Amino acid sequence: MNIFVAGSLWVAGAALVGGTVAYLVRRLGWDEGRPDNNDAAGQVFTIVGGLYAVLVAFVLISLFDSVGAASNDAQAEADSLVAATWAADALPEDTKDRVHQLAVAYARTVAEQEWPRLADGGAVPATGWTQLDQLRQAVAETRTDGDWQIDRKTEAANQLWSVYHARQQRLTGSGGGGVGAVVWFALILGSLLTAILLPNLMGGTRLVAHVIIVSTLAGTITLLLFAIHQLQNPFGGGVKIPPAAFTSALERLA
Repeated sequence: MNIFVAGSLWVAGAALVGGTVAYLVRRLGWDEGRPDNNDAAGQVFTIVGGLYAVLVAFVLISLFDSVGAASNDAQAEADSLVAATWAADALPEDTKDRVHQLAVAYARTVAEQEWPRLADGGAVPATGWTQLDQLRQAVAETRTDGDWQIDRKTEAANQLWSVYHARQQRLTGSGGGGVGAVVWFALILGSLLTAILLPNLMGGTRLVAHVIIVSTLAGTITLLLFAIHQLQNPFGGGVKIPPAAFTSALERLA
């Protein structure tokens, strides 16, 4: 389902539920003295709503940062892979060809095999790790002749370490650092308190106005929860970072 359609359904459903609850509370619940609760309920609503807003803002900012970091890590991994291959061009012919072959295979493995698993949360195959280790061995075991080749061998080894580090960061950030159960509990319970319970303790507005206020609040909070849900996995959901860094690396290595 299209993300905009799904988000609209989330918001519309929450607004409908919130408006229905507000209508039933006004029609079937107690009403006498409700306006007298406005001061006390308003103060509590300000505190609870403020705390909830801080929590939502913190989660959203953290997830936005995670998406940006995942994209940067993928780009750094692909760039380091290309840099290692270029550095290996100065090494003996057999090492040069071996490194180039393994680098192309690694980039294809990441783009074609690992990326779909990152998107759906499945287990990432060990092929990429094996190919990266073979790259390391190919560089480490090569014989060098002269300072230039020694320098290029060191550079290739350093770039492969950068590939390893960026790869580890990419795999760690593929949904494993999403919103935990405790945070989701706080988000959902806070949304119920902020959008449903506390507004219905207040009075003074007409029925139609009250229903509109509660339904709007419920829909807005649900929209934020939907955004948090979509941002949990940088490689899936509504973000879906593409493997463009590795397809571009394949073009440069071709």
